[in-house]
Amino acid sequence: MPLAIEPAAATVPAAGGASTHTLTNSEAGKIMYKIKSSNNNEYRLKPVFGFIDAGATAQVEITRLAGPPKDDKFVIQFAPAPEGATDAQEAFKGATAAGDVTLPVKAE
Repeated sequence: MPLAIEPAAATVPAAGGASTHTLTNSEAGKIMYKIKSSNNNEYRLKPVFGFIDAGATAQVEITRLAGPPKDDKFVIQFAPAPEGATDAQEAFKGATAAGDVTLPVKAE
């Protein structure tokens, strides 16, 4: 898989908490990513869009606001980054995802 996430799953307190994950790009070129959430009411992501150079990593922080216990997921879509792109959100608008990685999250 060209994009890996560590840890591959998360458990956070339903009363609120945070989890940090590392995205690793094993592709030969720079990629861009976009993260989608199954629950935008109780989660905040930082960042939602980004670039990762070839062989490099990026940190993603997931913050859970207080809410009922629930299982959710995040889908990290990725695609090759266009040459010279500086804004991942803009670049993703015209792109088709090359693949995705799912991160299950459990709020207890």
